Amino acid sequence: MRIVGIVLIVLGLAGVLYGGFSWTRQKTVLDAGPISVKTDKHESLPVPPIVGLVCVVGGIALMVASKR
Repeated sequence: MRIVGIVLIVLGLAGVLYGGFSWTRQKTVLDAGPISVKTDKHESLPVPPIVGLVCVVGGIALMVASKR
């Protein structure tokens, strides 16, 4: 339970501070022998601030409950 609480706190803080998560994925568009053309696709997962706060509060509650 304590590890889940820590993970929730970290994810909640990241969601509140950064507004979500984003990453870049590289995709091959054309592969013709020795020539290959690739493109970068930027994707994101927005996290509303209220969800981040709920995760932080839930993580803290799990941390407190695991100490008892």
